[in-house]
Amino acid sequence: MLFGTKHFKILTLFALIILNNCQLQDPSLNHGIVFLENRSEKLILNSSNKNDVLKIVGYPHSKSINNENEWFYVERVLTKGQYHKLGQHVLKSNNILVLNFDKFGILKDKRFLNKNDIKKISFSKDQTENELTQKSFVERFLSSVKSKMYGNR
Repeated sequence: MLFGTKHFKILTLFALIILNNCQLQDPSLNHGIVFLENRSEKLILNSSNKNDVLKIVGYPHSKSINNENEWFYVERVLTKGQYHKLGQHVLKSNNILVLNFDKFGILKDKRFLNKNDIKKISFSKDQTENELTQKSFVERFLSSVKSKMYGNR
């Protein structure tokens, strides 16, 4: 035999320890600002300004359409599911940080929303019509002529 039983036991124990500790962290896919909740706790109301926010959290993912002083930050973490999910991605955390500034750039309000808070938000069912993307009569006529021309080839 190549190895004695004592060497085989030590080698098996060493292999089990290494294989057991290979995966210390769950595999995850991060999108957005990592550790958004920890960073939001560093922001102080009526004290922090826009420059402080840019240093701590970074540039916002989006700003409000109507209000330039409302910034939005997003954090989304997906992880692998357990055996009953067959390895599909499962939403681990979905966080949104909403910051409101006054006209001088001082932080006046901050709201941190996690995935349970986001489920409670109701959205409007109304749809808006976009008149800019609708084609004019001339454009529709020319596109039909073009399709007839190239359709016979």
